[in-house]
Amino acid sequence: MLCHLEIRDLLIIDHLVLEFQPGLNVLTGETGAGKSILLDALGFVLGWRGRAELVRAGADQGEVIAEFALSDGHPALAVLDDAGLPVDDTLILRRINKADGRKTAWVNDRRVSGEVLRNLSECLLELHGQHDDRGLLDARGHRALLDAFGGFAPYLDATRDAWRGLSQAQKALDAALAALATAREEEDFLRHAMGELDALDPQPGEDAELDARRRMMQGAERIREDISRAFGAMGGDGAEGRLSDALRWLEGATDGAEGQLDSAIDALGRALAELGEAQQGVETCLQALDFNPAELEHLEERLFAIRGLARKHGVQPDDLGTLAIEMRGKLDALDAGEGDIAALELAVKEARAAYQRTADDLSGRRAEAAARLDQAMATELAPLKMERAVFTTEITSVAPGPDGQDAVSFTVATNPGAPAGPLNKIASGGELSRFLLALKVCLRGEDGSKTLIFDEIDRGVGGATADAVGRRLKALAEGGQVLVVTHSPQVAAQGAHHWQVAKTVVDGMTLSRVVPLTADDRTDEIARMLSGDTITPEARAAAQSLLAG
Repeated sequence: MLCHLEIRDLLIIDHLVLEFQPGLNVLTGETGAGKSILLDALGFVLGWRGRAELVRAGADQGEVIAEFALSDGHPALAVLDDAGLPVDDTLILRRINKADGRKTAWVNDRRVSGEVLRNLSECLLELHGQHDDRGLLDARGHRALLDAFGGFAPYLDATRDAWRGLSQAQKALDAALAALATAREEEDFLRHAMGELDALDPQPGEDAELDARRRMMQGAERIREDISRAFGAMGGDGAEGRLSDALRWLEGATDGAEGQLDSAIDALGRALAELGEAQQGVETCLQALDFNPAELEHLEERLFAIRGLARKHGVQPDDLGTLAIEMRGKLDALDAGEGDIAALELAVKEARAAYQRTADDLSGRRAEAAARLDQAMATELAPLKMERAVFTTEITSVAPGPDGQDAVSFTVATNPGAPAGPLNKIASGGELSRFLLALKVCLRGEDGSKTLIFDEIDRGVGGATADAVGRRLKALAEGGQVLVVTHSPQVAAQGAHHWQVAKTVVDGMTLSRVVPLTADDRTDEIARMLSGDTITPEARAAAQSLLAG
């Protein structure tokens, strides 16, 4: 509910504070007094796109503050939470417009963008009038309005869940078909490449091992002679023989040396043991260097084959094994692809059937709700002196989607036999106002979370019809809040709270003033609306009669 509206330095308003109340709030005044400026100011603080120049002449900036009271579970609370703003049962919007055109907004003292304001406005307020293209006249929203009228939220959720299931199943099938098509395009290449890899069977680290052996074989002839000569120098005719002779001679002389040769004899023993290990290592090397030249040729052929295959596939030799695993996986997927596709096609078929069941159920419910809405509209239009008009909720089939397979539009025929068409194309100004009011009464339901604003929706009607308009506005305001800008005394008389908008001239400057009216003031204002500038006793009596109901 809109509780407080404060405006500073906008257009012809210098400073204005309004405290709105629950129920039906009416604003009246002469044409041009500034009633529309209040709506401009309210639209400005809610982030709506409106007049470019709002700042009052001579002022540095204009400012609007709007305070709303939020009930538990109000949709605006979720918007605040999503935007990371303080969540409270009081919502204060503040927006300023600098003289140079710059605009700045705050929500509960936090700086916000115009987008956040507009998201909040969708939850806070509805504006209806003869040029309303945001709400009931927008055919794009008619399906949602019918669904709200029918209370179809659970069935919409089920349809959307079924649509998501169908979409996911179709995506999985499409991906599998694309992968299978790609695999088929390279099947011949994969099978040939796998044949080469399987025949060669390269092992991790084999390239480095073969390269080392190859280098050793290539250098074998060059180093074999030196190694053989070294092996001979360490043998019985060389170092080993001489060391053995020296050890034998020393051991023969040890008895006469009084122990002085013991350490030398031990060292020679150790030297002979080390020499034996050296001989064994050199002999092993000579045996390794003893190879068949055909073995080198075979080794080089395998090494070159591994490296050539690696270059062919653009990988390192040690990665050929991983490449083989990947290719084998693709071939396995190709071989198993037909079975997978069949399973995925079955899943799509089942998901489509599930979606169709929920969409058909929703379509049936919409058709039943459309008939109820048309009947409710006929009941509402009769007291508004439009009993000959025909309101029809048209449902047509469209491509399936998350919200079902139906398009909904509200059409009217103002007289029997006349062609039906969209509300804003067929109805005249006064007729359109009454259609919108009747439609809003039918669609209002139990939702009183939004403040409803009707801008001169009673234009073009009077007498009993205007009285019927006022009574329906009053009924709409029960349990909620409705603001009405009106020129109709019958509508004004139905208000629970009444404000008068008037122009005054202060120091040569025209300003707009809005004042709450007392009971006596209301009588005079409604009498003025009935008779004009001169209030007659008859007009005052008629005003009192209207206020008495």
